[in-house]
Amino acid sequence: MLQGSNIFGHERPLVIRVSFATCVLATVCLPLLGLITCVLISSVFHFEDATGTHCQVPNYLPSISASISLSPECHIWRFCIGLHSAPRLLVAFTYFKFYKTRFAARFPESLLSCLNLAFSIFENLGLLLLTYVSSSETYFVHKEGFVLFIVSSLIYMSITCRLWKTIKKYSLSPEDAKSHHWKVRFLLLNVCFCAFAGFFYWKHNMYCESGSYTFFALFEYLVVFSNMAFHLTAVWDFKSREVMVISSSEDKDF
Repeated sequence: MLQGSNIFGHERPLVIRVSFATCVLATVCLPLLGLITCVLISSVFHFEDATGTHCQVPNYLPSISASISLSPECHIWRFCIGLHSAPRLLVAFTYFKFYKTRFAARFPESLLSCLNLAFSIFENLGLLLLTYVSSSETYFVHKEGFVLFIVSSLIYMSITCRLWKTIKKYSLSPEDAKSHHWKVRFLLLNVCFCAFAGFFYWKHNMYCESGSYTFFALFEYLVVFSNMAFHLTAVWDFKSREVMVISSSEDKDF
């Protein structure tokens, strides 16, 4: 919603109001649509390059790293991740402010709120690192960015579930209970998908079995999708909030 007018030559501030739920939805949809687009393009136009591995066995799905390292896929992915990074940090600091207000008199939760913000930032930095340094450019840096992203996201989600367990305990809102319920579910799914992805990655490198890398790629997708779903629960947490952007200009006399 836009608000603003010009009365007698004096321009009033332009106010843009966007619901926080819309901001969260857009933040999650950018990497989701970017990933789906990259995987589809890689599968249709660059199938051999995207699915080839050192084992030289049949593989039917491109991994995320392979999909975002080719062109134009890498440019699409970098555009989506770069565009979503600032709103993602906005969500992280909004959560931090919410927790600090909610747990002002509780030391353990207040400390966890600070750690929650730190690992949310680390998760975002890891995502940026693995995005802008592809596996085909500098594999070690890309790998470290991926590890930072996975570890930080798991710790962030675990701390978030712990904080919302306390919130649910003292809250009468059904939205808070639903949010905690789904956060826990998505965390457990994410842990399971990470375990399966790690298993099939190890199996592929150890035995070079046909199909192992395909299953690794599949569970890698599910790791990312469950992570996105977890972040999407912020829609329930800040359902009634708005993001305001105010633009004003000073009047000048000539």
